[in-house]
Amino acid sequence: MTTTSPVTAPDHRRVSGAAVPGTPSRRSRFKQGAGRQHHAGPFAYFALAVVGIGSLFPLYWTLVAASRTQDEILDTTPPFVPGGNLFNNLEAAWEQAHLGKAIWNTLVVSASITAATLFFCTLAGYAFAKMRFRGRGALMTAVVATLTIPPQLSVVPLFMMMSDIGWGGQLESVIFPTLVSAFGVFFMRQYLSEALPYELIEAGRVDGANNLRVVWSIVLPVARPAMMVLGMLTFVQAWNDFFWPYLALNQENPTLQVALGQLSASYVPDQSIVMAGALISTLPLLMVFVVFGKRIVGGIMSGAVKG
Repeated sequence: MTTTSPVTAPDHRRVSGAAVPGTPSRRSRFKQGAGRQHHAGPFAYFALAVVGIGSLFPLYWTLVAASRTQDEILDTTPPFVPGGNLFNNLEAAWEQAHLGKAIWNTLVVSASITAATLFFCTLAGYAFAKMRFRGRGALMTAVVATLTIPPQLSVVPLFMMMSDIGWGGQLESVIFPTLVSAFGVFFMRQYLSEALPYELIEAGRVDGANNLRVVWSIVLPVARPAMMVLGMLTFVQAWNDFFWPYLALNQENPTLQVALGQLSASYVPDQSIVMAGALISTLPLLMVFVVFGKRIVGGIMSGAVKG
């Protein structure tokens, strides 16, 4: 009579952190320490401090120079502490360059260009990203190719065109040539290609939405983070633009940068007053970033994290 030894069922239980005897060990696909929050070291804080000081020093020096006199700025040992002549220099710069009208003109120009750029570039970016039509690739290539053309080449024909229309010296000659930017079209096209799925558009069409309804209810909410970034870049560029407004406008109807250029165009310009005017031109941009800074950074982060 033969006896058989009892067969034990294999144990499928796993012990956390250890391999089960008799089973081949598999390497975890997660690296050790993944998901752990890393803390910055002394070198990281030192590097951030150097970058922060280097970025803020020009603004601080503008404040110091705007609060001093011409002789104090040109001294052998220039001051590094603000003085008590700030408000006198600000008043002088405001009166000499007529900065009140210049700020209003710059605000109108920058707001108009930003609003038009966001509107047209978002529509064009959506069309290039999600709509099928003949010649789409060739047109997109032509748009990108315009980025390689120096703006100085178009100054003469553009100036002649604005003069023939009758917009010489008017704000329209600065606004209309920059209503759409090739960079904005390319930027919105690249963003919507990744962030906007075709299924969302098809769902809207199944519900009976036309093209305008799809753009208003689906495309614009998805494109809002990229629009915030593009709007900030466009507003800052339009606010600081000097070359074309200097050619297109006159001294009676200048933008802010043109007025500052006239402020420093004298034979011996007072650098303290020039710095006071530069400080006035910088303050609106700082206010815009303080008010909309969180939304802009939130738009960048929401556009960077997908999936």
